[in-house]
Amino acid sequence: MKFLDHLEEWLITFLMGGATLIIFLAVAHRYSAGLPIPGVQDWLIRLDMSWAQELCIIMFVWMAKFGAAYGVRTGIHVGVDVLVNRLPEAWRHTSVLAGLTGGIVFTGIVGTLGAVFVWENGLHYALFHLLGIATGEVPQGPTTPDLEMPTWVIYSAVPLGSYLMCFRFIQVWRQFSRTDELPHVDQAHVDGLDEPELAVAAGSR
Repeated sequence: MKFLDHLEEWLITFLMGGATLIIFLAVAHRYSAGLPIPGVQDWLIRLDMSWAQELCIIMFVWMAKFGAAYGVRTGIHVGVDVLVNRLPEAWRHTSVLAGLTGGIVFTGIVGTLGAVFVWENGLHYALFHLLGIATGEVPQGPTTPDLEMPTWVIYSAVPLGSYLMCFRFIQVWRQFSRTDELPHVDQAHVDGLDEPELAVAAGSR
């Protein structure tokens, strides 16, 4: 299960880097196609990159869903806990567990509803077709305008991201029930930089 520890970072990095590269290439193509370079201009005009915007939107949607799971795991979600922190310790503990339980239930429900929607939106047909099972009256499902990609692939971000978020809520619930500590982010901490190095850098100013 070690690969799950930083799953969100890997996915977000890949999606962000890929979207940035695609946007750069699309903008460069748009402007360079207007340059009157013999031979090259004709080739660039024939090169279709109308799909770039649609793909980047899809990638950012996936990025947002997995970013939400990352927020749960690291404790960077915005929350109003003034009242909870003023409660007696036993009540605070129970209140936090109740809130985390609510998060588990909510994301589990959203993930399940999303999975049903994806199944009925074309995954059912795709799976039957892949396994060689007669599809009968099962609908093939719609596709996107530019990429002509099955929409169930795109909507899969909802169940996958929600279930991952639910899993992170369960992890936080277990940790808090045992240690009474919630994940939090130290804004002054920089990954890969040791404390002595920070002290030296601060002293040299």
